[in-house]
Amino acid sequence: MTSSLGTQLRHLIELLDGAVAAAYVDAGLAYRPRYTPVMRALMQQEWATIGFIADAAGISQPAATQTIGLMIKDGLVCVEASATDGRQKLISLTQQGRELVSPLTVCWQATAAAAASLEAELPCPLAAILDSAIDALSAKSYGARIREARADLDVAPAPPVRPAK
Repeated sequence: MTSSLGTQLRHLIELLDGAVAAAYVDAGLAYRPRYTPVMRALMQQEWATIGFIADAAGISQPAATQTIGLMIKDGLVCVEASATDGRQKLISLTQQGRELVSPLTVCWQATAAAAASLEAELPCPLAAILDSAIDALSAKSYGARIREARADLDVAPAPPVRPAK
């Protein structure tokens, strides 16, 4: 049986994230791979809004908010209301978060070297393929492509599912 694109992508993420998570454990760090884009954004400036973090990290604001919530629980970041706009939350690294920057940088350098090693074995750079796929999906969403494919199949949509009584 041939794996679907979604199944292949999930498996690839499991292989990559699992190895990166294990590398953090091996380095003696209690740290999740999903924190990295937020950490990198917070390393750019002392205080940052969720919007800045989401943009800098290339993730959605809900994903940034969820990750920041986990990082607060782990003691890596703190949140304060803006002095100029109480509705705006400012995020910063805690002392514990700042102390992780140096050992994380070593882990990130090792991860980058491992990524380069992987890409050297591939027929074309994985990062380039992923960038191209993201660009193509930004131009036309996967949902739009599915709707077009369905219309090409000339299949009537299924009737709405009604809740059981």
